[in-house]
Amino acid sequence: MARKFLVSRVALAVALSSGLAMTVATPAMAAKKEKEAAGGKFSPEFVKAAQPLQKAMEAGIAALGGQQTPEALAKAKAAIDGAVGGDAKAAFQAAVPAATTPDDKNALGSMMRNFGIISQDLAIKQEGNKLQLASGKLPAAEVGKTNYDAGITAYQLKDYANSATYLKAAKDGGYVDSTGQLDAVLADAYKKNNNPEAALQMAKDDVAAAQAKGQAPSETALRSVLQQTYTAKQLAPSVEYAALLSQYYPGTWNTSLSVVRQLASLPRDQNLDLMRLMFLTGAMNDKRDYFEYLENVDPRAFPGEATKVTNDGIAKGKITAAEIPDKANTEGRVAGDKASLPATERDANKPGATAATVVGAADVFLSYDQPAKAEALYTKAAGLSGADANKVALRLGMAQAQQGKYAEAEANFAKVTGTRAPVAKMWSAYAKSKANPAPAAAAPAAN
Repeated sequence: MARKFLVSRVALAVALSSGLAMTVATPAMAAKKEKEAAGGKFSPEFVKAAQPLQKAMEAGIAALGGQQTPEALAKAKAAIDGAVGGDAKAAFQAAVPAATTPDDKNALGSMMRNFGIISQDLAIKQEGNKLQLASGKLPAAEVGKTNYDAGITAYQLKDYANSATYLKAAKDGGYVDSTGQLDAVLADAYKKNNNPEAALQMAKDDVAAAQAKGQAPSETALRSVLQQTYTAKQLAPSVEYAALLSQYYPGTWNTSLSVVRQLASLPRDQNLDLMRLMFLTGAMNDKRDYFEYLENVDPRAFPGEATKVTNDGIAKGKITAAEIPDKANTEGRVAGDKASLPATERDANKPGATAATVVGAADVFLSYDQPAKAEALYTKAAGLSGADANKVALRLGMAQAQQGKYAEAEANFAKVTGTRAPVAKMWSAYAKSKANPAPAAAAPAAN
C-alpha cells in the first residue's frame, strides 16, 4: 500500500529558459575590433564572423519589445533570420569553428543561447550553454546557473546522462534554484539513465549533510531514500528513514507507520503499539487503519480502548457501526471493567505480585489513557523476574511520552531490542519531534 504514495511524481514542466533570464547585452565587437583582437580577447576571424550575428541579435531583441509571448518570440526570430539572409541557426553553427579563444566561445555561446530561447530551439540553446561552460570565462556566480540551465535543457532533450552531469555540477557548486526542483530532476535523470544507485546515494548524502548541520533533511530526500529501501524490502533502513521522515515532517505519520507495519509483519500484540502511535498522531486515514487497530486490540481485555477507536472511526466517517458487529457487547463491558480498576491496581501493588500481574495491570491503565498509573506499574515490573524486558521498556516509554516526559521515554525506547525495536524506533521519533520540533528545511534561494 505504501508503494504508491511514498513519492509523488516529479513535476517536470520546466520553462524553456529554465528560469534563467535572456542575456540582452552582447559584446560590442565591431566598435572594439582592433583593440580586442590586439589584446587577444577575440580572434580576428571570430570578430568577422560574429559581427552580422551580433547585429541580427540586436534586431531580434529590439523586435521583442521587452515581451516573451509566443507572438513576440516569433517576430524576433523572423527579424534575426531576415538579418542574416534567412537561416540564423545555420549562420550560428557556421560561426562555431571561428570561435577559438575563450572569449570567442563565451560570446558566441551567449548569443546562441539567446537565439535558442527566442527560436524555442532547445538544441541550439544547449550548444550555447556548452560553449559558455567550455570557455572558462563565465563569472563564478554564473557557473552554477549555467550548469543548471544545461542540465534542465539536456533533460528536456532526453539526454539524461549529460543532464545528470550538469545538474550534479550545479549542485556540487552550491547552486540552489529558485523553484527547488534541482534535486528532483537530478534524481529522475539518474533513474532514467539506469543509475538508481546514484539517485539513492544523492538522497542519503543530502540527509546526512542536513543532519550534520543540525537542519531538517528535505522531505523529498527522505521520501526518496525510504522509497528505495521499502521497495528493496529492507526493514532496518526503512525504519530508520521512516522515523526521520515523521520526526521532521509530522504530517507523514501514516506513510511512515504503514511502511513499518508492512515490512515488520509483527504479531498482533506488538503491532498494537504501532497502531496506538498512529492513533495518537492523528494518522488514522482510512477504514483499513481502523480495522487493523480493532483486530490488534482484544475487546475482551481492553474494551475501553476498542470502544474509543470504534467511536472515533464512526465520528470521522471512516467506518460504520454496522461494520463492527461486537460494538454493543464491547461497550457493555466498559463500565464493569472500569469499576475493577482500583482492585487491579491494589493487586498489582501488593509486595508479592508477579510480573504477569503487574504488567497486566499496567497494560489496562495504558489502554484507558491513564499513563501516569501505567508508568508506575511498568517501572515496578522492570525490576521483577519473568517480565518481558523489551515489552516493559517499550510501554514504559510510551506511558512517559504521553505525559511529556520525552527524555525519559527516549531512554527507555533505546533499551528495546528484538522484534519490538522497530516500534520503539517510531515511538522515539515521536518523542523527539515533541521535545525538539525540527527547524524548517532551508527554502530555495532566489536566483
